[in-house]
Amino acid sequence: MNTSITKGIKVSVVPKYQDTVERESVIEYLFSYEVTIENNSNQRVQLISRQWKIFDSNNSYRIVEGDGVIGKQPILNPKELHTYQSWCPLNSGIGYMKGYYIMKDLDLNEEFKVKIPRFNLVAPEVCN
Repeated sequence: MNTSITKGIKVSVVPKYQDTVERESVIEYLFSYEVTIENNSNQRVQLISRQWKIFDSNNSYRIVEGDGVIGKQPILNPKELHTYQSWCPLNSGIGYMKGYYIMKDLDLNEEFKVKIPRFNLVAPEVCN
């Protein structure tokens, strides 16, 4: 598990290799990841948006941005948590992801960035 804490917001990520698929002569390595966001602050916060940087060992990277996570913009009261799962394909089988969430302190009406910790994506068959 990879974890970071920003302003009392703890983000933990557990990645998992899923499968290798071939489509139209292109191989993709599929990974899932589970994210848990814990509000250990004293304020109510809402997850507004996200930015992911996805690095592939074939020397490429892409940025994924958008509102919320999996179609939701959860509100977390103090001591509450939100967990979700998503996935990511890679072309090389080795890479990593990192990023941040834009959270809003609903009590102060202020936005702030929360770091998403870097986590590795490694398909077992490319390590032999």
